[in-house]
Amino acid sequence: MTWIVFDYGNVISADADLWPLIGHTGLEPDRFHEAYWRRRLDYDRGDLDSWEYWSHTLDRDVDDDEVERLVELDIAAWSTPNEGTLAILRELQDRGTSVGLLSNAPASTADGWDRLPWIAAIERRFYSGRLGMVKPDLEIFEHVAAELGTKDIVFIDDRADNVEGANRAGLTGVLFTGADQLCGHLSLM
Repeated sequence: MTWIVFDYGNVISADADLWPLIGHTGLEPDRFHEAYWRRRLDYDRGDLDSWEYWSHTLDRDVDDDEVERLVELDIAAWSTPNEGTLAILRELQDRGTSVGLLSNAPASTADGWDRLPWIAAIERRFYSGRLGMVKPDLEIFEHVAAELGTKDIVFIDDRADNVEGANRAGLTGVLFTGADQLCGHLSLM
């Protein structure tokens, strides 16, 4: 059985709206973006908890209430669906195709995304923060293949390094450039 496994950010979700987070932090946009991404893979892997990540990002201690607010804003930033991709997901599910999700995301963010109705409908979901490994590392793709019981997996991601990681693991990586391109690649609709 072939599995179609999607990345989340910029594939299932639309581009992140980080402006509410930037506004909350008061940082200049360029400084915020640099700080936000500097330790993000450590956070996504679970090497940093939310308090540690946001303290590093803001270069100051944050209290529990602020961490909770920052996590909420971070979840919301990535919670606008890409309607074109969702249409493809629904079509695949209507056809009986097994679909999954593999995303680099801290556990706290994954918890928020799992409450989104379009994510709850996805049969199998894998998040780096829960697994202790990140894309594009080979181990995460091998783990997903073992959990699904097959390497017959088409993995869709907007980042070339993640697609290459999937290919190195023996999966079929597809670079996502838009829903129309993906629809054609999957020969849907």
